[in-house]
Amino acid sequence: MKVKGLLTVATVTLTALLATACGKKSSDKADGQTLHLMQTSEIQSLDHSNEANISQWNVLENSMEGLYRADKENKPIPALATKLVKPTNNGKRYTFTLRNNAKWSNGDPVTAQDFVVSWRRSASPTSKSGYAYIFTGVKNATKVTAGKLPVKDLGIKALNKHTLQVDLEYPMPYFTRMMVMPAFFPQSQTALKKFKNEYGTASNKMYYDGPFKVNGWTGSNLTWSLDKNKYYYNKKDIHLQKMTMQVVKDANTAQQLFQQGSLDDATITGTTAQGMQNDKNLMHLKRAGVYSLQLNSRKDAVLSNVKLRQALNLVLDKKHLTKKVLADGSTPAYTFVAPNLAQDPTVRKDFATEMKPSETFNVNKAKKLWQEGLKEEGKKKVDLKYYTDDQTINKNIAQFVQSQVETNLKGANVEVHSVPKKNAQDNVAKGNFDMYLSLWLADYADPMSDLDIMQTNNTQNYGKYSSQVYDNYVTAAKSKSAVNPKNYWKNMRGAQQQLTKDAAMTPLYNMTESHLVRKNLKGVLWHPVGEVDYTRAYFNE
Repeated sequence: MKVKGLLTVATVTLTALLATACGKKSSDKADGQTLHLMQTSEIQSLDHSNEANISQWNVLENSMEGLYRADKENKPIPALATKLVKPTNNGKRYTFTLRNNAKWSNGDPVTAQDFVVSWRRSASPTSKSGYAYIFTGVKNATKVTAGKLPVKDLGIKALNKHTLQVDLEYPMPYFTRMMVMPAFFPQSQTALKKFKNEYGTASNKMYYDGPFKVNGWTGSNLTWSLDKNKYYYNKKDIHLQKMTMQVVKDANTAQQLFQQGSLDDATITGTTAQGMQNDKNLMHLKRAGVYSLQLNSRKDAVLSNVKLRQALNLVLDKKHLTKKVLADGSTPAYTFVAPNLAQDPTVRKDFATEMKPSETFNVNKAKKLWQEGLKEEGKKKVDLKYYTDDQTINKNIAQFVQSQVETNLKGANVEVHSVPKKNAQDNVAKGNFDMYLSLWLADYADPMSDLDIMQTNNTQNYGKYSSQVYDNYVTAAKSKSAVNPKNYWKNMRGAQQQLTKDAAMTPLYNMTESHLVRKNLKGVLWHPVGEVDYTRAYFNE
């Protein structure tokens, strides 16, 4: 997921929140196990067919359920489906039996048709979520999204009230892991008919099938709650009575709210996180995301030359970046796929660890490659436009890159453009950049979630990297041969190797979230992929 809002931190202190929070006691047992949480940005909608962002998915993760949910090891386990399904038809058909005791928060049963309606809405050309592409691989999804086929032709249908059938165009070894994502959650047919265009525009304009239901969100306010859903099928595993959520954009404010006892889990970033690295309540959540420099590979761009890109990859001391510049627990990144995303089962190794290049930092070799690249281009010096947003930490990263490149690569001049995020994104969209700091957070626990976006025609491929060899690897992983795990993972390795060889982008550091967490808060499922699951949380006496 191209994360919205994570690279921008508000500078305005939320004094109103602080004022109302004073004196409130977090994890107060008198309130029946209430958990106080924050989100870093507003919710625009709870309708996942028409909006998709981190804050929304964080709320849906704790108020809705799909076919599967992720366990403490980030592996899919049954939720609304009664068991993990093995595909038939050479890996292209999944037939799910739904539990017959699952209900929506209005008491209606959850049915197979609720999934059909939801998927059709999300994959349709009228969906505004920007996530229709996630259905690629489901039979006819690409043509449905393009408006070339009606939504009824999407490869999903209800065989009966509690039996759901999904047909794929090719085997997708990662399909099971995708089913924990909010993008694939069902939607109540009753709610859709009742609320129509207002569905999901407020917490009382939809129904919920998870352990909690959202209350008090009007569509624009910054505080709301998640209260127990009395119809949830597995109430015995739910210990909390309630969760409260508030929008807190400033890390310093989040820290203060935590210290006052008004938050049980506070996300901190930047200089605030740097100053809290020895705090007893600090927890590092290693997320399956990588911050990297997108490199403009267009034919008329400076970095269309592979040797110049290779030089940039080797000249940056990423250990120095993470230890001295970031100083927040982040670790160096060497591949586009993050550590802890997925294990290659054919060799039983973490994929990113397995694919780490043998050479990651070599200034002398970088200098040699740089001069060779300049000679091939008939140039003695080049100007490189570096775009980033105007957050302090990202300015520091830009200065680090600028210093290391200009100091070590003769003839390189790095022009840093630290501007508001929209300005940066507009220039990137127009191709008016050479380097751009970006974050890609994996949607599901498989390298395909990352590697897919670097194909030639993917809209997320802002640098316009294009390699027929690379495209062939990814395409082969989306063919009938993928039913054989050895073939699939061979193609995944080949794709990552090609990215490294071509220096398609410059990985900088792996995403690490710094959380201040109550010591007596237990049972939280801290997922490296996807959203944090608080539904089974509790406070230890």
